Amino acid sequence: MRIFVTGASGWIGSAVVQLLLESGHDVVGLARSDASAEAVARLGATVKRSDLDDVDALQEAAAASEGVVHLGYVHDFSRMEDAARTDRAAIEAFGCALEGTGRPLLIASGTLGLATGRPGTEEDEPAPVHPRVGNALAALALAERGVRPVVVRFAPTVHGEGDQGFLATLARVAVEKGVSGWVGDGVNRWSAVHRLDAAALVRQLVESGPEQGSVVHAVGEEGIATHDIAVAIGRGVGVPARSVPVEEAAGHFGWIGGFFGMDATASSALTRQRTGWAPTHPGLLADLGAGYYPGLVSHS
Repeated sequence: MRIFVTGASGWIGSAVVQLLLESGHDVVGLARSDASAEAVARLGATVKRSDLDDVDALQEAAAASEGVVHLGYVHDFSRMEDAARTDRAAIEAFGCALEGTGRPLLIASGTLGLATGRPGTEEDEPAPVHPRVGNALAALALAERGVRPVVVRFAPTVHGEGDQGFLATLARVAVEKGVSGWVGDGVNRWSAVHRLDAAALVRQLVESGPEQGSVVHAVGEEGIATHDIAVAIGRGVGVPARSVPVEEAAGHFGWIGGFFGMDATASSALTRQRTGWAPTHPGLLADLGAGYYPGLVSHS
């Protein structure tokens, strides 16, 4: 199959591209910058130079493909509404290109904030706390137009060697503050998934996903206590671990404090039952113990 991938040089996207290529697919990766283009080319994919704002280019690339994996997004917290509009326009362009073909359109979403007091499931509808939420619903509606849409909700922590996301940020804060903290009592939990397990699920869905629009969860571990995460980070970077009072979290952690204080558990039971997906790579605490994050900090 010829697959068009946005976010192809990104943390998850690059792993998806690699697995698709290893399966014999022809991959075209969107690249906005020279650096991204070089990264996509190194993976062995064909480079499509454009960006998410160019809906004509997106539609053209999608029309020439047998499926689209849309992982790109403008992660700018100062322009959340604009970023969501850009994403919505891209999804609409892909829908127009794939209409009536039955071809797959996979888009990225997240499990954060799905439920309170219990793990979120694939059947939960997200609260409208982010302008991006409606875009997943718009993608699923494309099933009525002969597209095969799949919304892949990723765990908030997608970890592995080279991760520069939430865990790397927490490790940097621990080094800067001289203490690895958790918020409050630290019993709130975060779900997680290894980057390569997440990529394997995406590849599987492209190749043999459900015929109708559906929601799947890329969640390898339902929930790890933030206390345990903080202790593992502290051990790795050589600083003590302790609680940070809720009222001090914003000052201690910065922007990530609000996220780290959330209970962000999610289940992938239905996804595993429906697809047979079974994560095989190390869990979050094992990756922290492997030294990936201290390495990031020490070289930053």
